[in-house]
Amino acid sequence: MSRDHLHIADEELLARFRADGNSDWLGILLERYTMLLFGVCMKYLRQQDAARDAVQQVFLKALSEIPKYPIDNIGGWLYQVARNLCLSQLRGKKEYADEAPLQFMAQPEEVPLSLLIEKERDIDRLKAELATLKEEQRVCVAAFYLEKKSYQQIAGQTGYSVKQVKSHIQNGKRNLRIKMESH
Repeated sequence: MSRDHLHIADEELLARFRADGNSDWLGILLERYTMLLFGVCMKYLRQQDAARDAVQQVFLKALSEIPKYPIDNIGGWLYQVARNLCLSQLRGKKEYADEAPLQFMAQPEEVPLSLLIEKERDIDRLKAELATLKEEQRVCVAAFYLEKKSYQQIAGQTGYSVKQVKSHIQNGKRNLRIKMESH
């Protein structure tokens, strides 16, 4: 194929693939998202080989799933597949505790890919700001929001009273909000 395909919209490539079944159209489409998907996988897996393997798995899933379902936002769909694949791998390794806020992200069909990437940046900033809190606030906020522990469980773990735990969470949450709004 010539380089004329560079100006073809994602939706048109999908339509052409659906019309004639030529996997070259899908290949062009997936090639466009290779670096983005690699970046997403690196963010989660933190190893180049694992990220490359994950991107390949995303492509294999795309090849098998795209013909079966109507997909309106291919970029968002690929992003979500990559994210879910990486989180699944991390769950298998039990290394996902610090990724809990990601479960609250909107589905890609609801928002453009650019907003999903912006959410990722916000989460990274939130993690960085969490690390700057006073230790007692950081420990209590992380245990409550990320580990989903109750006040009583946190009190038992830290030695703080339940009243202190509530106070540290409230103050930590307020301080995080102030820090996030100041950026």
